[in-house]
Amino acid sequence: DKATLSELFSTSDRDLVSTLGGKANLGGTHANAVCDLAGLEPNMATQEAPVEDVHVALQTLLSNLAETPQGILLMKPTEEKDVPHLEREAAGMEANGLRDRFFEQHASEATPTLLPSHEGMAQAIFPTLCEAVDAWKGAHDAGALARREAEKLDIAAPGRGHSTDVERLERRKVQQEKALEGFSKKIEKQQMLGHIIQNNWTHVESLLKQVTEAVETMGWKEVKSMAKAIPWIVSLNPAERSFLSVLPDEQGEPKGPQATLSIDESVHQNAQRYFEAARKQKDKTKGAVDALEDTMLQLQRAQKKEAKQQASGKLNKIKRSKRLWFEHHRWSMITGGHLLVGGKDAKGNDSIVKKHLSGEDRYLHADLHGAPSCSLRATQGFVVDEHKPAHIPEDIPAFRIVDKLGDERITDEKLLEAASMALCWSRAWAGGGAHGTVYSVKPAQVSKTAQTGEFVGKGSFIVRGQRQWFKDLDVQIGIGIVAVNGVPLLMGGRPETIATTCQRYAILRPGLTKKEQLANRIYKNTGLVTDDVLPVLPGASDILEDYGIFSPPASLAEEE
Repeated sequence: DKATLSELFSTSDRDLVSTLGGKANLGGTHANAVCDLAGLEPNMATQEAPVEDVHVALQTLLSNLAETPQGILLMKPTEEKDVPHLEREAAGMEANGLRDRFFEQHASEATPTLLPSHEGMAQAIFPTLCEAVDAWKGAHDAGALARREAEKLDIAAPGRGHSTDVERLERRKVQQEKALEGFSKKIEKQQMLGHIIQNNWTHVESLLKQVTEAVETMGWKEVKSMAKAIPWIVSLNPAERSFLSVLPDEQGEPKGPQATLSIDESVHQNAQRYFEAARKQKDKTKGAVDALEDTMLQLQRAQKKEAKQQASGKLNKIKRSKRLWFEHHRWSMITGGHLLVGGKDAKGNDSIVKKHLSGEDRYLHADLHGAPSCSLRATQGFVVDEHKPAHIPEDIPAFRIVDKLGDERITDEKLLEAASMALCWSRAWAGGGAHGTVYSVKPAQVSKTAQTGEFVGKGSFIVRGQRQWFKDLDVQIGIGIVAVNGVPLLMGGRPETIATTCQRYAILRPGLTKKEQLANRIYKNTGLVTDDVLPVLPGASDILEDYGIFSPPASLAEEE
């Protein structure tokens, strides 16, 4: 408050800017801004500074900081890029890595409010200061790093998943249209103020003359005190030699819009300043219009491409920086959403038992040498995605991977289902047999510790105690398309489960068609890349049933 400021000034032996910056904890930038707003020299003695002027300037600055939620990035113009050029380029960019690199190169300061020292710098306005800092220094920020990782998957919005090109361009179009609307309002306001100043020439001229004479006679300090009783004057800015005035309304009363008037300019020059600001804003608008037209052209192309892709039955391609963790193993979803994972090799078997087998889980193994170690997780699995990603077609079910399922019971029916998959993942498939046997035990029964004279190789384990056996299991597998965490995937599973879960699925049995040939057919018909498809196929197969995996979906086939 004023009393504290007065006490601080009376005991300070430093100059004004040092006192404000150090003892008042304003820092150099804001201390200089207060001096400018108060019309005082920064290096004057603190004890000689008028406390009232400094207090008013400080309150003005703090009020602006408190009331303005926005953030502003300031850019210094160069010979190659002047202020309008920088502002046009910034306004036409979408929030992504390219825009962030632009700001990292050109921005020099982020601020919640404009200060006198910011004059002549290009501005880019953001909803909050945090967003402005993120755009400028995001490359060094953990939160921005997470955002960049999300951009690799092109996340549309929380809960919606990956964007299609059409969605991304539609969002950009909406943003650019809003920006243009804001530009139009700003131009309209600047022109309106210029016209009001011209239409009230006599009044404005008289007001300028009175303020100028008063300042020359009494000084800014006295005029500031007197101005409080004048309804036409809101505030004075000694540093800019200007004042904020209320312009007359249609009845000539001080109830019109507010405008900044400079006492060093004539009525015509004051009005012309607003017309010039409107003209500059029009220049910015032209760049924004060009950017919008370009976006609309790209949108039309993307819509045509998407329509063609949908007509073919293919899924939208998703660029991924890395796979989901369970994709590094054999995996499936068992009734109730439980996750079943199995090793692809000896190293994978070790990983399954050491990292993904515990508590109420169940260990499964086909009664064949070299079969994968499998773990049916009790708590970890899949739940239906309540906010289905927009890019996932209606005929593809969407799930989310979770660490805590609602139903954690592993029943005999679920074990039987998991056992069927453990058998299909073993060499029983390549052997061409029609049936096989699998056993299941609790995690505590699986050990790497061998008895004296025994040797346990890599990927192998000792199983002790009673086993639960599942015999005469069919060697058949279902494959269907699902979406997990917004990523379309081919999932293997028991034929009955896949048929119940998926609309686009196929049933396979051991056969003669190489899995590479099958993977290529799946890719051509669904768009799923072969690198994601091959690990799901157990080996050479024959197709027993096909519903939209190796041939177009039924809806498309009927249209044809």
